[in-house]
Amino acid sequence: MKKPYVIAPADRLGLSRSEAAEYVGLGLTLFEDMVEAGLMPKPKKVKSRLVWSRLALEKAFAELPEDGQDKKKAGQWSDLVA
Repeated sequence: MKKPYVIAPADRLGLSRSEAAEYVGLGLTLFEDMVEAGLMPKPKKVKSRLVWSRLALEKAFAELPEDGQDKKKAGQWSDLVA
């Protein structure tokens, strides 16, 4: 029997909510709060499904302030998108 083709989350362009939260190392509740606050990107809507861009998550994560960094220097996700 042939195994189904599965692409690891780190290799996919789109992630589910729980995969996106895990990808950036956060619990689901904190991740959802950060999306609502504009610190993480909003998902794309594919029919009725919400899918987070792995590339957008990486960009948003890179823009988060480092420990001790002034939060004002790190922009919100909404400020990063053209």
